[in-house]
Amino acid sequence: MKKRIIIGMTGATGAIYGLRILQILKELPEWEAHLVISQAGVLNIQHELGMKKQALTDLADKLYSINEIGSAIASGAYKTEGMLVVPCSMKTLASIAHGFSDNLISRAADVTLKERRQLVVVPRETPLNLAHIRNMASVTEMGGVIYPPLPAFYGGNKTVESLVDETVGRLLEWFGINAGLYEPWEGL
Repeated sequence: MKKRIIIGMTGATGAIYGLRILQILKELPEWEAHLVISQAGVLNIQHELGMKKQALTDLADKLYSINEIGSAIASGAYKTEGMLVVPCSMKTLASIAHGFSDNLISRAADVTLKERRQLVVVPRETPLNLAHIRNMASVTEMGGVIYPPLPAFYGGNKTVESLVDETVGRLLEWFGINAGLYEPWEGL
């Protein structure tokens, strides 16, 4: 049986991270990518990546509508390894932090937390206001991981692509996936 991972993509900037994760997962036959994209996420895919929704969704094994609350990933009985919300808007972060479950991304995140599965949230906003910080603290207190996609320059990355790959590689490691996208730090 394949390992399942849920990918939620929202309207925050950084669609490249979700795209790259889907590209990597597509190459791993033991993994199954379950994708949900918000309406604003679709706009970002078109604007930031110059892609049509279909080109991105073709990379997923299963695609869900944002309003498909009755889907398999909305239930804890459906076994997954967890969920990545990448990129994560502050609206979606607030919804997760307060358990609104007002769409399939926040409902799947809620299920992930209640089932004590791995939830990694990649928020994209700056500067942060106190509500953002408190929502991040709330998700952390519930067992989620907050992973802003901050570039690591100490590894010698010289291109945007290598910076994206390092972040994606580190995100996937939370699920036990070593994609070989960067060199781990060995010290000076």
